[in-house]
Amino acid sequence: MLFGATGYTGGLAARALVADGARPVLAARNRARVQALAEELGGLESAVADVNDPASVRALVERGDVLLATVGPFMRYGEVALAAAIDAGAHYVDSTGEAPFIREVFGRWGPRAADAGCALLTAFASDWVPGNLAGALALREAGEGAAVTRIEAAYFATGIPFNANAMSGGTRASVMTSMLDPSYAFRDGRLVSERAARQVRRFELAPGKRASAVSVGGTEQFVLPRLDRGIRDVEVYLGWLGPASRAVQTLSAASAPVLRVPAVKRTLDGLFARAVKGSTGGPDAAARARTGSVVLGAAYDAAGARLAEVRLEGVGPYDFTGPMLAWGARAAAAGKLSGVGALGPVDGFGLEVLQEGVAGAGMRLV
Repeated sequence: MLFGATGYTGGLAARALVADGARPVLAARNRARVQALAEELGGLESAVADVNDPASVRALVERGDVLLATVGPFMRYGEVALAAAIDAGAHYVDSTGEAPFIREVFGRWGPRAADAGCALLTAFASDWVPGNLAGALALREAGEGAAVTRIEAAYFATGIPFNANAMSGGTRASVMTSMLDPSYAFRDGRLVSERAARQVRRFELAPGKRASAVSVGGTEQFVLPRLDRGIRDVEVYLGWLGPASRAVQTLSAASAPVLRVPAVKRTLDGLFARAVKGSTGGPDAAARARTGSVVLGAAYDAAGARLAEVRLEGVGPYDFTGPMLAWGARAAAAGKLSGVGALGPVDGFGLEVLQEGVAGAGMRLV
């Protein structure tokens, strides 16, 4: 069941599912639009569901189903689908990249899903599946017995600047929403709250070419420490902002004290909700084809020595997201998940299976 099928990311996922031979049920709030899409994709079944009517979302799924949600920003709209899946005992997959929502999934909703016997796969898209894979591969490459204490993942887009003009409306809305909420890091063996873009680092993408990236919260901070008890720190960086990384860091530092005032945050939430709309389309196929992705993963010991480094390269973020969501949903439906509760890409499917899925979605180890 694909909820949010008529949005930009939902449309990419719907087409990827059909291309893989699946026949998903498409759901969205606009009856005419979802019926038209269902007909375009081969006469699929469709349903009307709206987050403002939680019962309509709950009616989409039964125990054993898979609910794939692409309705964002997720901090604003995502909880309804999440609750519906858990209430039904259905597996859940989503496309969010929002750190606060991810934290809610692992901290608040994961135990409920475990009790219900279903799995939650949040952020199963370009944010943050490749970094999980890169980090896990670096840990494996370091070798058994290696004293890995820190894992690092960094994301970059290539080809064209991945700026606001290259984002869908839903992505822009999610980015703006995330800016108003605290992020997190995994340091000294525990999850700690901190503002987004607290750190800026430069990475070598090619000989003589370096690029800046800001620290962010992803699923890596929750998932990678599960792979090895010796991991004390997990760092995730996003390099899509390029030269603007330092400016974003400065803005984040300046705004953090103000955003602690509840009335100010509520006002800004409302302003962003009115100014930045989701479901306003995104880059077309030609624009997406000019963009690629590079994701770096590295493992370090306690002295800071790099023990292993891996590099994934492939298609741009949106061209990866559609097929990755489709693969995750189909794999969950096929019974390939290895547990219940809030799972990450690696502990959900295993390293080898995940690597095959990521390669099929357009990113490979180089």
